[in-house]
Amino acid sequence: MINERNLPILATLLVFILLYGFGVYEYRGFRDTLVFTNLLTDNAFLIITAIGMTFVILSGGIDLSVGSMIAFIGVLMAYMISSMGLHPLFAIGIALVVGVFFGTVMGVIIAFFEIQAFIVTLAGMFLFRGLAYLINLDAVPISHPFIMALSDIYVPLPGRGGLTFIAMAMLVLLVIGILLARRTRFGMSVYALGGDTHSAALLGVPVRKTIIKIYALSGFYSAMSGVIFAIYTGSAYPLAAVGVELDAIAAVVIGGTLLTGGVGYVFGTFLGAMIQGIIQTLITFDGSLNSWWTKLAVGGLLLFFILLQKGIVVWVKKRAAS
Repeated sequence: MINERNLPILATLLVFILLYGFGVYEYRGFRDTLVFTNLLTDNAFLIITAIGMTFVILSGGIDLSVGSMIAFIGVLMAYMISSMGLHPLFAIGIALVVGVFFGTVMGVIIAFFEIQAFIVTLAGMFLFRGLAYLINLDAVPISHPFIMALSDIYVPLPGRGGLTFIAMAMLVLLVIGILLARRTRFGMSVYALGGDTHSAALLGVPVRKTIIKIYALSGFYSAMSGVIFAIYTGSAYPLAAVGVELDAIAAVVIGGTLLTGGVGYVFGTFLGAMIQGIIQTLITFDGSLNSWWTKLAVGGLLLFFILLQKGIVVWVKKRAAS
């Protein structure tokens, strides 16, 4: 018998197969591996952001700062490479440390001052966007041979497709996220916090320490997403990634993670982000629809999954009462 907790991710998998199957049936070009590998590359920064967001939502929290963090990290990286003359590896290392630092600070404020995560990360959202503007007001190209070499890495696959450096980095971060969630004590603590914070504390889960680690991890993933976005576009812009936090939340929910926390899968988030990419690709193949139909379709899916999750919760409570 199927566990009711697995129903959302099974629904996500079914939607993914149906949408991709429709593309393969309707459009000949969709059968080429090039389409799938392009989906991995084009949606890499969103998937990476959404992986960090999954841990936050699994714990019952929210992080609205990730889009601004991506823009801030990109601009900071561009400034260190172009204006300070640092090697991109040092710039990337410093940018990741900065991302983890700010994530940790937000986690400390949430854990020790018991302020709602919504408020703290909203402040972070404005702060990081402001810092990005403080460094540079305009778009900055990142034209360093090392960055170009990373962009040129390409592992060909059967067909015309192939894995870029961006796609491979995303897949490695996805595997790390899955292992962290399912194979570590930290992952179990995140699920316990999302289930019931009071019960988790009684069971010996270090609540404050875990919350700080969750937001530090989200800071790392959103900073990494900023690095990937900068490599992908070859530039940085303070207005980049506006609204990505909402796309990431949508990917997490469509991927089957409960907004109330405690239930969900990192792999489901990957599928949720890929579904958004497939809808965009189908609209591109059709050629007659506006790209805003993507938002309409994602909105419909989001509503469907929220209703599905609510239905499952009500069903489980009724079954437990009987």
